[in-house]
Amino acid sequence: MRLRPYASALAPLLLAACALLLPGTAEAHILQGQAGGFGSGFEHPLTGADHFLAMFAVGLWGAQMGGRSVWTLPVTFPLIMVLGGMVGIAGIALPGIEIGIALSLVALGLAVACSWKPAEWVALALISVFAVCHGYAHGAELPNAADPADYAIGFVLATGMIHLLGIGAGLALERPFHGRVARALGIMITLGGGYFLAA
Repeated sequence: MRLRPYASALAPLLLAACALLLPGTAEAHILQGQAGGFGSGFEHPLTGADHFLAMFAVGLWGAQMGGRSVWTLPVTFPLIMVLGGMVGIAGIALPGIEIGIALSLVALGLAVACSWKPAEWVALALISVFAVCHGYAHGAELPNAADPADYAIGFVLATGMIHLLGIGAGLALERPFHGRVARALGIMITLGGGYFLAA
């Protein structure tokens, strides 16, 4: 009986997560025309389902792992993502980036679904690989932006906010239903990664 208030409060979260898995944003890494500036950069992570789900999963996983991982995972990801972005801006070819992005959803989703708690360095190494993929994809498109610096600032800020959302959800969902809701979100993120792989 005491779990019913949690169920009604978590229903909107589950609906939102399901909505994010719907098709329609598979071309998340293609900027149309001279999109640029802070607003475009801020909007892009929020409207690209693959990026949103990966950032959310990093925060969620960090909260699941607990301890220092609550902040080391979400801080490390955007820092490494900037390095990947610099490689993309430089025009250095890295093959399989879109596949790497899709695999990031599968791997991070499975980590959350299984409530995997490896050594911190293992988790940091894993998210760093995926951060390079996400950063590269967006760095490669920055030169086409009208204002690359403002675009990058908006993008990193929105990414941090998504991390915080994932951390908040992870901490809130850790105790209710013994963490099963958080693990269910991990399964949905994994399915989203499968969709992007197929696409």
